[in-house]
Amino acid sequence: MRQHLPVHGAGLGLRRAYLGELGLAFPPLIDFMEIAPENWLDAGGRLGRSLAQLAERVPLVGHGLLLNLGGTDPLDLAFLRRLKPFLDHHKVRCYGDHLSFCGDAGILYELLPLPFTAEAVAHLAGRIRVVQEVLERRIAVENPSYYCTLANDLTEAQFINAVLAEADCDLLLDINNVYVNSQNHHYDAGDFLRCLPAARIAYGHIAGHLRTADGLLIDTHGAAVSTAVWQLLGQAYAHFGVFPTLLERDENLPALADLLAEVDQLRALQGASGILE
Repeated sequence: MRQHLPVHGAGLGLRRAYLGELGLAFPPLIDFMEIAPENWLDAGGRLGRSLAQLAERVPLVGHGLLLNLGGTDPLDLAFLRRLKPFLDHHKVRCYGDHLSFCGDAGILYELLPLPFTAEAVAHLAGRIRVVQEVLERRIAVENPSYYCTLANDLTEAQFINAVLAEADCDLLLDINNVYVNSQNHHYDAGDFLRCLPAARIAYGHIAGHLRTADGLLIDTHGAAVSTAVWQLLGQAYAHFGVFPTLLERDENLPALADLLAEVDQLRALQGASGILE
């Protein structure tokens, strides 16, 4: 594993529905929180103050939605120039986006798959390098879920490794996405994990998914983390060592207490697996 990780322990994705409770008494179970900067860049008034107060209480990481790293539209340099002072002001420890595309002559608001080819590696890596130059920081790219396979020359793991190496960036390792993809595309999730570079992992994600009637798994972030995903996270810790990991929940938001119970379960797994220095 990397010697200097941007955060530590167990995190939770920030949702506005929980701002009031978090402001009243911040839970000591949460070691860091994740924001989608696009949702907060223009926040002023009460929301802006709440975010500023939160940034003083807990380390923040940023996980973007609209960089469109895999797309062919020009990178939004104006957005990046607005983003840089926001990240710096709120002392965001790590920022990144997805290894996918979400725009084609405009934003599509879907994370769509890329072919696993050398050409796509070069395209992605070049755009990631531009983002890193403008932001003056390394970014962490997430392995996405995908529901169709294209004309691929590389395996998924080879593709991810090649992008990380050529762009010289970090990995946001989404364990739920690994599990969902392994089930939908019929490969061994443990073997896939063992192909990834430990030194590139900045932090990880876990989340819930939906199983449809025909057996397809969909990465919804709308349910509790499944037993199989907890088990896969344990395998990841056994192989890589414990890395910072964050619980995502975007739909069917439960009471904050229910999410904190999952964060506590995450902390227990990290403790049982051995803590990184």
